[in-house]
Amino acid sequence: MAMEVNQFIVGIDVAKAELVVHFQDSGTQMSLTNTKPEIKKWLRQQPANTALCVEATNVYHLDVVEMAYAKGFKVYVVDGFQLSNYRKSIGGRVKTDSSDAALLARYLEREGRELRAWTPPPAVYGKLQSLLRRRAALVTMRTALNQSWSNEKLLQTAFKSFTKQIDRLDLLVQKKLKELLKEAGLLEQVARCQAIEGIGFLTASLGDGVYPR
Repeated sequence: MAMEVNQFIVGIDVAKAELVVHFQDSGTQMSLTNTKPEIKKWLRQQPANTALCVEATNVYHLDVVEMAYAKGFKVYVVDGFQLSNYRKSIGGRVKTDSSDAALLARYLEREGRELRAWTPPPAVYGKLQSLLRRRAALVTMRTALNQSWSNEKLLQTAFKSFTKQIDRLDLLVQKKLKELLKEAGLLEQVARCQAIEGIGFLTASLGDGVYPR
C-alpha cells in the first residue's frame, strides 16, 4: 500500500544501541536507546498519522518496526543498498547517523507514493530465518575450525570425526528447511527462484519472491 497524504513523517537510523529519529515537519532530531521500553514510550507520544521510514540494520530495526506496526502506524523499511543509491541520486556524500535519519525521512516524503508499507511476514518466515542464521553460524564455525586445524596431524582422525558431525547437523538443518517450506506451500516458489542462474536452495529460501506481502 502506498503512503497516504498528510502523514507525520519520521526517519529512523538504526544502530544496535541507539535510534536516531528525524522529524521531517520540523527538521528536528532526537535519539533514544534501542530498547523496547524506550521505543514503547516514544511511540505513545507520536500522533496517529505517523509514518516511519526505517533502515534495515541486521535485526536491530525489528523492535521499532514491529511495535510501530502493532500501534497502527505506517512503516516503510528501506535496505542499505536502496538508501545508498538514493543518497547518490541527490548528490549526497556525507554518511552519519544524523544525515541518514534525515535522508530516510526525505526519501519517504518524496518517494512514498511508490513505496509499499511493511507488513509482518508469514510465521514460517521467522522459523526459516532462525534456522538460516544458525546454519550461517555453523558454517562460520566449520570454516574457522578447518583453518585452525589444517596443520594439526596428531589429532587429525578425531577432528575429521568431529567435522562429520557438523556436516550431519548441517544436513539436518537443510532437511528441516525443506519441511517448513513444504508445510507452508512454498516449495514451488523456491523452485522458481532456483531456476535463476547462481541462486541455490538456501538463497532461494529467503528470496523476496517466496514471501508475498
